[in-house]
Amino acid sequence: MLKPHRVIALSAIGLLAAIVAWRTWSWLRGARREITPTADRRLDGARLVDANRRFYNALWNHASLIVAPRFNTWPLVDRLLPRSPSRIEVGAGLRPRLPIPGTDFVDLSAAAVEKLRMAGGRAIVGSVSALPFPDDAFDLVCALDIIEHAEDDDAAIAELARIACPGAWLLISVPLHPARWTVFDDFVGHRKRYEPLELAAKVGAHRLKIESSAAYGMQPRFPGLIDFAMRCLLHRRERALWYYTHLFMPIGLLCQPRLRFSPGMIPSANVDEILLVCRKNEAAPIA
Repeated sequence: MLKPHRVIALSAIGLLAAIVAWRTWSWLRGARREITPTADRRLDGARLVDANRRFYNALWNHASLIVAPRFNTWPLVDRLLPRSPSRIEVGAGLRPRLPIPGTDFVDLSAAAVEKLRMAGGRAIVGSVSALPFPDDAFDLVCALDIIEHAEDDDAAIAELARIACPGAWLLISVPLHPARWTVFDDFVGHRKRYEPLELAAKVGAHRLKIESSAAYGMQPRFPGLIDFAMRCLLHRRERALWYYTHLFMPIGLLCQPRLRFSPGMIPSANVDEILLVCRKNEAAPIA
């Protein structure tokens, strides 16, 4: 038989859970307004850069920093670190996959740059298409979910390859299959999705060899859930960002699958996003 104080405590917990559930349901009902995905809302040039900067400044202003060991990329990164004394991550935001101390960071968001600096990183505001570093500067280059945001993705890949020294490792992830374009891609500022063969050709054109790859990403697989999340972000932004930071992101971290790497490009017909582990060729190919 439960003691009276335990009955009171359990009752209080039950009441609190009921209140939270009711408030959450009320908010969700209020957020259920329709948004109509356009055939193509993709922006160009300066408008695209500005849209990305505004979106991610707002996101990182309300988010907290999550360190690299909490992500499923950490086992891979941890193996590469002893061979990578100089390293850089481009577009990390507040979700860096490389350890912050000793790493250079470049990001469009001033809010993210400030928080990375406070955590001990060497961070500057900048663009993947014009990186302010000399040739052959880094042994490890990380750019996850970045090049699909660039107006000129070839220039972005060229910059990543340029700052990588011969033999350096490059970690690159992108969304696949243009036919799977969703309102999520519009909302977060994507410029494109990639066909696997197109992606392999683009990477290879810049002296990068795909050593291995894996299915990647934390985006939900259900289109209805994605559309609902976008409605919430559009019409209840502050509340949605709070839930993203304090509820959905922690759940997502707990539910991350282990990355399963295979040599070269994995079969990707059913893969929504891919992580490439590339190596920069020691010398330029012979013509």
